[in-house]
Amino acid sequence: MNINRQLTGNHMGNTHEEQIQCLQPLEPGVVQLVQITDCHIFATADEKLRGVDTRLSFEAVKKGVINNAGGLDLLLATGDLAEDGSADAYRYLAAQFDDFDAPTFWLPGNHDDSETMTQHFVGQRISATRQILAGDWLILLLDSTIAGEVYGRVADTQLDFMAAALNQYAHKHALVCLHHQAQQSGSEWIDEKGLRDDQQLRARLALHDNVRAVLWGHVHQEARQTIGGVEWMSTPSSCIQFKPNSKEFALSDEAPGYRHLRLKADGSVETAVHRIDRE
Repeated sequence: MNINRQLTGNHMGNTHEEQIQCLQPLEPGVVQLVQITDCHIFATADEKLRGVDTRLSFEAVKKGVINNAGGLDLLLATGDLAEDGSADAYRYLAAQFDDFDAPTFWLPGNHDDSETMTQHFVGQRISATRQILAGDWLILLLDSTIAGEVYGRVADTQLDFMAAALNQYAHKHALVCLHHQAQQSGSEWIDEKGLRDDQQLRARLALHDNVRAVLWGHVHQEARQTIGGVEWMSTPSSCIQFKPNSKEFALSDEAPGYRHLRLKADGSVETAVHRIDRE
């Protein structure tokens, strides 16, 4: 992908939410993207998460995306990119994401430090823009984090930003993204650390008939369900996985992965999760 051909506009405002990025999809009528989430990268290469080398695991996921998910219009990095919120972790990630031949858009997770992330997760293909217009689609990235807390909340300012964008681009199909789960996962312990106002978010989303899909990370699990014509999806981590339907914290032996999505002009979503063997 030629990045200069891909980016057709960048209307800058004073905040991430006020910025709008316009993309011209490579394939007419289809927006192709990959979601990578919950990378949990440390400042140094020798640190591990529950015995897993998160840098090595991330690089295996990256290799899988590059080898198998060609023709991408963009990537979404949906939070907990760093485990320790360190500048060195974000600088490492910036170099890695710049290897993808597609623009990357990000939102923070509960392990991230948003200010440090803004300063150091930067590159020629990396953007903190929270509104993307791509073909027939509007993609919105919401910040569900609360400083110092594991659980999340979509603040009124974020809900208002979402509603304004959905109204302004009511003629576009919409994909809404955040870090914390917008639907319960079935794992009691992680749902207690999820979105505190999930019902309010779903109620606000239901007011807009152009919402086609909602996408998140945080739960380190794969899930997909269709409710009221809307796709609700979570995606595996690029490192460790949580055991599904577990009352207490437990790890799964499932491999790390990413989600590939094809957003079609008729509003339908084709998607699959791809898992990667650790090398």
